[in-house]
Amino acid sequence: MESGGSFRNGSTSIWRESGEDMFSNSFHREDDEEALKWATIQKLPTISRMRKALLTSSEGGVNEIDVHKLGLQERRVLLQRLVRTAEEDNEKFLLKLRERIDRVGIDLPAIEVRFENLNVEAEARVGNRALPTFTNFMVNIVEGLLNSLCILRSSKQHIRIRQDVSGIIKPGSTRAVSYTHLCADTVVGNAMLRGISGGQKKRLTTGEMLVGPAKALFMDEISTGLDSSTTFQIVNSLKQSVHILKGTTVISLLQPAPETYNLFDDIILLSDSHIVYQGPREYVLEFFESLGFQCPERKGVADFLQEVTSRKDQEQYWAHKDQPYGFVTAKEFSEAHKSFHVGRSLAQELATEFDKSKSHPAALTTKKYGVGKWELLKACLSREYLLIKRNSFVYIFRLSQLAVMALITMTVFLRTEMHRDSVTDGGIYVGALFYCLVVVMFNGFAELSMVVVKLPIFYKQRDNLFFPSWAYALPAWILKIPMTFVEVAVWIFLTYYVIGFDPNIGRFFRQCLVLLLVNQMASALFRFIAGVGRELKVALTLGSFTLTILFAMSGFILSKDNIKKWWLWGFWISPVMYGQNALVNNEFLAERWGHVLPNSTEPLGVEVLKSRGFFVQSYWFWIGVAVLIGYTLLFNFGYILALTYFSTPGKQHAFISEEPENNEQNGVREGESICGTTPSHTLLTSNRGMVLPFEPHSITFDKVTYVVDMPQEIRNQGIVENKLVLLKGVTGSFRPGVLTALMGVTGAGKTTLMDVLAGRKTGGYVGGNITISGYQKKQETFARISGYCEQNDIHSPHVTVYESLVYSAWLRLSPDINAQTRKMFIEEVMELVELKPLRHAIVGLPGVDGLSIEQRKRLTIAVELVANPSIIFMDEPTSGLDARAAAIVMRTVRNTVDTGRTVVCTIHQPSIDIFESFDELLLMKQGGQEIYAGPLGHRSSNLISYFEEIQGISKIKDGYNPATWMMEVTSSAKELELGIDFADVYKSSELYRRTKALVKELSTQSPGSKDLYFPSQYSTSFFTQCMACLWKQHWSYWRNSQYTALRFLYTAIVAVLLGSMFWNLGSKIEKQQDLFNSMGSMYAAVLLLGVKNSNSVQPVVIEVPYVLGQAAVYSIIIYAMIGYEWSVPKFLWCLFFMYFSFLYFTYYGMMAVAVTPNQHVSTIISAGFYSVWNIFSGFIVPRPRIPVWWRWYSWANPVAWSLYGLVASQYGDIKQTIESSDGTTTVEGFVRTYFGFKHDFLGVVAVVIVAFTLVFALVFAVSVKIFNFQRR
Repeated sequence: MESGGSFRNGSTSIWRESGEDMFSNSFHREDDEEALKWATIQKLPTISRMRKALLTSSEGGVNEIDVHKLGLQERRVLLQRLVRTAEEDNEKFLLKLRERIDRVGIDLPAIEVRFENLNVEAEARVGNRALPTFTNFMVNIVEGLLNSLCILRSSKQHIRIRQDVSGIIKPGSTRAVSYTHLCADTVVGNAMLRGISGGQKKRLTTGEMLVGPAKALFMDEISTGLDSSTTFQIVNSLKQSVHILKGTTVISLLQPAPETYNLFDDIILLSDSHIVYQGPREYVLEFFESLGFQCPERKGVADFLQEVTSRKDQEQYWAHKDQPYGFVTAKEFSEAHKSFHVGRSLAQELATEFDKSKSHPAALTTKKYGVGKWELLKACLSREYLLIKRNSFVYIFRLSQLAVMALITMTVFLRTEMHRDSVTDGGIYVGALFYCLVVVMFNGFAELSMVVVKLPIFYKQRDNLFFPSWAYALPAWILKIPMTFVEVAVWIFLTYYVIGFDPNIGRFFRQCLVLLLVNQMASALFRFIAGVGRELKVALTLGSFTLTILFAMSGFILSKDNIKKWWLWGFWISPVMYGQNALVNNEFLAERWGHVLPNSTEPLGVEVLKSRGFFVQSYWFWIGVAVLIGYTLLFNFGYILALTYFSTPGKQHAFISEEPENNEQNGVREGESICGTTPSHTLLTSNRGMVLPFEPHSITFDKVTYVVDMPQEIRNQGIVENKLVLLKGVTGSFRPGVLTALMGVTGAGKTTLMDVLAGRKTGGYVGGNITISGYQKKQETFARISGYCEQNDIHSPHVTVYESLVYSAWLRLSPDINAQTRKMFIEEVMELVELKPLRHAIVGLPGVDGLSIEQRKRLTIAVELVANPSIIFMDEPTSGLDARAAAIVMRTVRNTVDTGRTVVCTIHQPSIDIFESFDELLLMKQGGQEIYAGPLGHRSSNLISYFEEIQGISKIKDGYNPATWMMEVTSSAKELELGIDFADVYKSSELYRRTKALVKELSTQSPGSKDLYFPSQYSTSFFTQCMACLWKQHWSYWRNSQYTALRFLYTAIVAVLLGSMFWNLGSKIEKQQDLFNSMGSMYAAVLLLGVKNSNSVQPVVIEVPYVLGQAAVYSIIIYAMIGYEWSVPKFLWCLFFMYFSFLYFTYYGMMAVAVTPNQHVSTIISAGFYSVWNIFSGFIVPRPRIPVWWRWYSWANPVAWSLYGLVASQYGDIKQTIESSDGTTTVEGFVRTYFGFKHDFLGVVAVVIVAFTLVFALVFAVSVKIFNFQRR
């Protein structure tokens, strides 16, 4: 606290000053008024004095302020004044701060990190056994069991990730400027929602860590997606903080520019599980030179270090040409380092134990979290409230849907149709109450998917000690309580009196209380399940499984008297049972149910309760209430425990190829570079697979603009404009055989321009003129001749690398190319991008399993290359790659261009080699304006001479990276300093006039040319498309063990559970309740297993055989255990109806996903449909008792047809007599009169259920074709 106080106390002069004198010491220039104010502050008690300061307003007035109570806007203005130009003011500010800390004699705490003999090991399966197929999944379960019993040895291969590494990370890093102010009020966004750019996201991730109190920072690839200028600023700020405030920071960087690399004090170089070098940066080249390897003149040291340890690249750096070269392994480098003077001094330091007496008492924190418990809770409450507000559409939609459900329910159970003359009438009231319970409970089911989606962010922040788990969990509970009141109020006010429940106001509020507690219990249960499941598929499976047990044991589907003794524990622990009993107890013990029927001795209400096996004592209402409160607390506590002890379930699956990697394959050999300096005939020979017939095309764009509606967050700050301009009249051209770089600072609009040109923008307003080889661009034909490599590498996760390329080529290459040529072409592309060793590797999900970032990037490029396009757009093809991988990718790109294609790439932080492999450059500045468009020239001479001619621009130093220099001299800070606008300078230049002339020339149609025309919309026929999709989906399914294998296991377990619950009930039909119980098992299976299928679907035709297998597993188990009549027709009917029930639910799920914008909305809409299907299924209210105005919907309800088919096929022809509430009748007669099911109508039922399946599948197919909810 002292150091904090001294800073605030002593730094008021900083706060008082503005402009150029911001950092000058102003104690001697204070006027009398300020001096008096300051003297008054000095007389205050210590705590108050530390919190008070003087702040100069924008009008020039000096105000006394409490620094703890500064508003958000005031803080922002203050920071902007303190650090106006980040490149210069950040260091001045830190030096000023350090000077004042030193002045009061405070010693800053520092952290030293040591590691000795560190080993990291793992096990992985090899080759095809590593593929997550259905059979491998089952075999792995059995093998894991046998391994644990020591019967079988593990077949996994042992791999070493780090081997016996030691080192010291000394104090010297932390706190920096995060540079996120330009997008401070913009939503982050995701794959489906437009938000901040990729580079801004990366800066946000860095900033999120920097704003905390951490003194030791470990930063992984913070420069990915950033331009070199921004990376330099961030690392430079970190370096200043390191040196001035004694921080400790380790940063891993890919492709750092030389000037960024030169900012570092120490280097740790890793290769093949060894530390090859650790020590001062200035000695690293000396170390490699001592071993015979030399860094060439125009080569970045960082790039050299990454390539000199690679078997494929090492030889080109061998300096002793007169001596034979032999590959030096990482282990040999590591051993040599130990005997090098840097390694020796490191070993000596490690041998000397750290002197703890020199350790600062404040170096390591004594508190786990940065603020107190109340502040933690307030912060989490505030964020949760903000998220609910931002996601208000989901909650409003949910409430509206509940109101619609209430309107349907009250018109189905309308009081004029609801009588109290018999036990059967009472049964309808029981159904109405059960339905109320189901709707209110299922309304919280959407909570499950919403919690799971937020968990990865929670795990990251929890592990970084942002907050404890309870602080995250409690706000979700607290803020849902008022929402529960609103939801239950909407439901009960609409339904209670209209249905005709007991009019006593006390009974009304008691039912309201039960429904409130049921809603709270359900929300807590779904949150708990989400916390335990952690992945959507697992959580949905757990959720469905739990609901199956809870509802089956509720006392409604299967009455208490019929529950087998081995399942009674399930009845007693089911919270739904207590909710159901409290509701029926409240209703049927009311006065209006007190009359006694003829031939009876008990009130009708008690008779109804007894007929269904419910409790008849009034105290069961309060028991139910108490148990529901207990379960709400228990599930919320369980959720907190799950958040505390569970971690993210994503497993990293390493793929080890069985094929030995060819060391010479595509390595950079001496004399070859990525700049295309090898003779053209060599390129074409080595690149023969790339030469498939294609027509070269140029693309021109003149005064292209792109405008979007102004985001609401920015409007709220007083901005009056309705539109936000992202591109301001950009002009240029891309030509065949010319490789063009599209560059600019982060957020300049590079990706936006590419998306506009490629026709990928789904929103906003595009203006200007775009032509393809002189003809107006038409998106339908342009899509056929262009390829687009996305920045975020989207691929099907469950197919292999080779299968991804086969699928792309199969669908996109011309049908004139035969299968053999296509295969050869794919092989050539794989060789070009070095994917052959990964041929059988599963693609996987980014950051979870499968391919690394660099491998995914190469696959993205390969997927587009196999389509043989004329024009290729590549969005940051080298982001996330190390120097060697970037060189491989750029060599591939260069070779592609040399075949006569038009290629344009956005690119960040290129090395000299990569930058000069481009022919032309389109450079953009913040705000979407071009400031250079033209050829680079030999060694970037054209670019350099253009900018050096501008007055005030410093000359480029020898050996400096032109790309980095260009970004530095055109920064917004430089514009401010020189008082010019580079866009205006470019518009008045000769270069701009040449660009306009070239655009005009290329926009003119050449004689004999034709506009793009294709006889069909797609490259291949509909049949070929179907075959290709079926082939890919077959492999996707077979390898998606989490989906397919879990579904079979889940179905089998649920079948066994239901079978054991309804054991042998199918053959003992003596009373109407027995028939209700048997129908209950069918109802539970159709609805709960169907909903599970629907919620976790994969959108494909390939579902057909898998669902058939699922239905067969279920039918065989359930048929045997429940004891239905063993006859072939009856079994086949059962299998038929179960199969099509599961299938239409699956297709309905696919349809719901296709017609809605996101998963939350589809879950809520689906929950609404399930509730409507439930009420009209014929189980809660039999069809003959449904009011005539709603009876039509029972015919339009697929679940009703499923139950019709299942019940009619099993019981519709049985002549055996049973007891019913209306006397003795046959089973056939009861089924016909009570349910309205006729056995001779089965043929029609079968046709209708098949029709539902086909309709849902067709709507899905049409929706996928028509709708696009992605906002770009």
